[in-house]
Amino acid sequence: MRAHHFVLVGALAFASTAALADPYAGGAVVEKATAKGTILTDAKGMTLYTFDNNGDSSSACYDGCAKKWPPLAALKTDKPDGDYKPIARKDGTMQWSHDGKPLYRWQMDKKPGDITGDGVGGVWHVAKE
Repeated sequence: MRAHHFVLVGALAFASTAALADPYAGGAVVEKATAKGTILTDAKGMTLYTFDNNGDSSSACYDGCAKKWPPLAALKTDKPDGDYKPIARKDGTMQWSHDGKPLYRWQMDKKPGDITGDGVGGVWHVAKE
């Protein structure tokens, strides 16, 4: 009987996690409920960020900046999904945006749930719904 309890508990834990994580942008972005509100993560659960120095629907983060803050890549064939839209970068690649704000990961976040990039330089912020 004990094995059945573990299976049931595991299934319930998975179901409750799935209910808190809604995928968008072809699965590239996940809205996740946290103690800080609903934040955006990539498909692997890594926190996404926005950059105050970007223009509307355009990125200002290239070269060294993009090494520290990798853009959330989109494909040229990706289609908009509600508030999520692929935008063209000046280097010819595509990047996902939310409400016109390009989305990035942070090199110092090592595991899902890390939010070490929030507030860096006063211009980087956790992307929220």
